Amino acid sequence: MSLEFEKPILELEGKIAELRHVTSDNRVNIASEITRMQAKADKLLVQTYGKLTPAQKVQVARHQERPHFLDYINYIIEDFTPLAGDRNFAEDHALIGGLGRFKGEPCVIIGHEKGHDTESRVYHNFGMARPEGYRKSQRLMKMAQQFQLPVITLVDTAGAYPGVGAEERGQSEAIAKSIETCLRTEVPIISVIIGEGGSGGAIAIAVADRIYMLEHSIYSVISPEGCASILWRNGAHAEEAATALKLTAQDLHRLGIIDDIIDEPIGGAHRRKEETMENVSRQIEKALNELIPWDRSSLIQNRRSKFIAQGRNL
Repeated sequence: MSLEFEKPILELEGKIAELRHVTSDNRVNIASEITRMQAKADKLLVQTYGKLTPAQKVQVARHQERPHFLDYINYIIEDFTPLAGDRNFAEDHALIGGLGRFKGEPCVIIGHEKGHDTESRVYHNFGMARPEGYRKSQRLMKMAQQFQLPVITLVDTAGAYPGVGAEERGQSEAIAKSIETCLRTEVPIISVIIGEGGSGGAIAIAVADRIYMLEHSIYSVISPEGCASILWRNGAHAEEAATALKLTAQDLHRLGIIDDIIDEPIGGAHRRKEETMENVSRQIEKALNELIPWDRSSLIQNRRSKFIAQGRNL
C-alpha cells in the first residue's frame, strides 16, 4: 500500500534499491551515489512527515502495514492465552482479549485486530466488532477485577460493525455497558490508540486511567468520510472534515482528551514496526508504574473525575 504523498519518497527508495543491485565498475562510484540519494530520501521523509495534514494522518493511521493488535501481542506480551466468547451468543474475531504477562507481570489485554491480508481481514471483520465482542470485553474486565489484574487495551477500529444483525443483538447497549464497565472496574486500565480510533467502537474499550495515542493515529466520534456525507452530503469534503474534527493526536492532547503522545519512527509506524512497538511498551510500563500499587476507591474516583472534567472543558 502506497500513500499518494509518499510517492516521491518511494520513487527515490526504489532507485536506491535498484542501485544496490548494480555491480559497480571502475568508472562509476555506486556507493557514493547511493549515499547521496539516501540522504536526499531521508531529508524528504523528515520534511514530509513533519507537516502532515489531518487528512494525510488519516491515511497513515489506516496504513495496512502498521503493526496491529496481534503484532503487539507477539512482541510485548508473554504467555498470551486468548479467551473466547461472550457467554451469551458467539465469539467475535474483531475484538480479541485474554490473559498474558507484560514485563513478567500478569495482565488482561484487549484490542481490535484488523488483519493484514484479504483472508485475515475478512476473518477479523476489518476490526469492526459486533455486540458479542463488547460483551466479551465486559466479561474480561470483570475477570480482571476479580483477580486484581491491570487491563491494557489497544484500539484500532473504524468503528463498531453497523450491520442489521449487530443492531438486532443490541450493539449500542453493548457499547454503553462496556463503557460503564470501564468506569466501574477497580483495577488500572491503560489504553493506547495504535491506529484508527473510530466512534463508539473505540470508546467502548478506551475509557481508561491513562489514554495514549501513537503520533500518527486518529481518534474521532465519526470518520471524515461519514462526517462529510452528513454535513456536506458529499464524501468529497472528507479532507475538510478531517481538519474540522480535530482527530489527530496533537489536537486531542491539546484539548486534554488524551494523556500523552507516543512517538513514531520518522516515516510512520509502518516503516519500523519493532521500534514503534517498543515505544508503546515503554509508555505502558511507565503508566503501570504510576498506577501500581492502587487504591480501589481513589482509582474509580479519579477515572470518573477525568471524564467529567473533559465534558466541562469541551
